[in-house]
Amino acid sequence: METKSKGVNFYELLTLLFIGLKLTGFIDWSWFLVWLPYIVDLVGSVLALYIDINF
Repeated sequence: METKSKGVNFYELLTLLFIGLKLTGFIDWSWFLVWLPYIVDLVGSVLALYIDINF
């Protein structure tokens, strides 16, 4: 079964928002925290793919 993405998801939008806030100086977070929603989404996608392939 093939699934095609039709746009950005919540984590990508949140990451873009955090990047914008960081670059404009509204937040003074580390870059790790700014990219954390994207990292969580990436890890979840890899885990879901791994589970789908192996089970």
